Amino acid sequence: MNRFVIEVSEGEIRREKEKGRELRRTRWWKNRVARGRCHYCGGTFSPSELTMDHLVPIIRGGKSTRGNVVPACKECNSRKKYLLPLEWEEYLDSVKEDK
Repeated sequence: MNRFVIEVSEGEIRREKEKGRELRRTRWWKNRVARGRCHYCGGTFSPSELTMDHLVPIIRGGKSTRGNVVPACKECNSRKKYLLPLEWEEYLDSVKEDK
């Protein structure tokens, strides 16, 4: 699988993480997690069990913006790691094939 690699500086990563922390304090984000749904598995969780996941990870060039963050359960967030949406879909398809 060819992966497009983007060089992201440590400073840019720090700035985006700070933006993410600010975004978590907004009413918009609090409303998103209050719904209690994981974006990936669709499971129901308490707001404290949901984490902020970047669809396009910061380390892969993603930004901390409303259009790039979703609530995810800790298990899905840990499994997704630094995958792009297409790579995540490919991973899920391979898991289904293995079953």
